[in-house]
Amino acid sequence: MTAAERRTPPPTGDRLYPLRTAARPRGAPSRGPAPAPARRRAPRTIIQIIFPEEPSSVTVLPPPRATTGVLPVRLLTRVECGEELPALVWRAGAGWRMISSAVLGGGIGERTWVLNAQVSHGYRRTDPEAHLAGLAHDAGMRGPGVGLMTAADVRRYGHAHDGGVEAVATAGLGVRGWAAAPAPGSAAPPEPGTINIVVAVPAPLTDAALVNAVSTATEAKVQALLDAGHDCSGTPTDAICVAARTPRPGDQPDSFAGPRSLWGARLARAVHCAVRAAAG
Repeated sequence: MTAAERRTPPPTGDRLYPLRTAARPRGAPSRGPAPAPARRRAPRTIIQIIFPEEPSSVTVLPPPRATTGVLPVRLLTRVECGEELPALVWRAGAGWRMISSAVLGGGIGERTWVLNAQVSHGYRRTDPEAHLAGLAHDAGMRGPGVGLMTAADVRRYGHAHDGGVEAVATAGLGVRGWAAAPAPGSAAPPEPGTINIVVAVPAPLTDAALVNAVSTATEAKVQALLDAGHDCSGTPTDAICVAARTPRPGDQPDSFAGPRSLWGARLARAVHCAVRAAAG
């Protein structure tokens, strides 16, 4: 199946356009032998790069030009201590069950929104749950939700979809390493540079399958980091949120979300594309 990526690199003020190969002038002699007939290639990942305008105040940017099904995100900006900080928001609405390791709204249950807020590199607040709840309230989100935070530039997020599954990832790799690395000599608090992943599956999953989906997404994240040239499994503060549809009367939720299951395979490919785009 074809996966599609979306990446927003940091705004530079310049617009980039697709590269085109210069055409040979009509009548000019060709160089070398004629090329062999083109062979039919297998479908490849389609990459779409969107360059939003530089945010200057509290703003809601339009959705990406690529059509998205279940995970449309908005970019908000706020000012804290004189610093302009962006955040990604997904207003999911009713009908979603989510599993998350987030500091706000973690666990398994019905959730209606997801917030991925960028904080300063010197973040030292000891009440991140209350901080995220306040940010969500200020953004107009009500009801139960999931709050994530990171010191990474969330404007450089990767957005990928595969077979109805969508994934959004932000990647801060300043404090990367291996999960089973030797114990450090001192217990220093982890820095807030983080890989945050949000995945939406347009089908109901059992609780066990939701746990399985977290495992599958984590495997895909590590694979993406290695493919992007990073010798690590992640950062000490990585977080994830997997959303699946709430079962309706008569629905039979899927019991599996491993890499070789229907939804697990799609989830893995979407997460791999999103993380690689964000970390590349």
